[in-house]
Amino acid sequence: MIEDPEVSLIAALAESLRKDYEEDEDSAWSSSPFGWIKTRPSRQVGTIGEKLVAGWAAAHDFNVVRSPDSDADRIIEGVRTEIKFSTLWRQGFYKFQQIRDQRYDLLICLGVSPHDAHSWVFRKEELVPKIGKVECLANQHGGSAGTDTAWLSVDPSDPPTWVTAYGGSLGGALERLRAILLSE
Repeated sequence: MIEDPEVSLIAALAESLRKDYEEDEDSAWSSSPFGWIKTRPSRQVGTIGEKLVAGWAAAHDFNVVRSPDSDADRIIEGVRTEIKFSTLWRQGFYKFQQIRDQRYDLLICLGVSPHDAHSWVFRKEELVPKIGKVECLANQHGGSAGTDTAWLSVDPSDPPTWVTAYGGSLGGALERLRAILLSE
């Protein structure tokens, strides 16, 4: 119980303002199986995404091991794979960040929303040359030195046409992953 009347007044005002600042999105995430991820520090979220993709691939009988270096996150069926992870932003899109031209062959993007998940699987040579040239794939940092990282923004309800060939649903991404790995 607060004894100071001024603190009580400020606390009551804060409580009356709470509903103005609590997002409907937050209530959706509170009932989500992925909601706990949103509570983790940002430095852990990418690692969680890597583990989710590794577990998902392993559950589909792919051989998955950690990459021996930082240019790829995992080796899936002998193929160097980079993994990017995003939770759905308030604006309704996923933003896969820090896409770089490193030593990997595949890029798997996994996005989770409160009650759904989406994924896209790109061969590096299908994606990196398009940075800054197609809708929703842009250099992440401005300035002349800002071309080393890119981000991919995807609204899962209305993805850019060029992105749809690379997955969307988890099932679609799984089919694409199988097709790529069988052709390697």
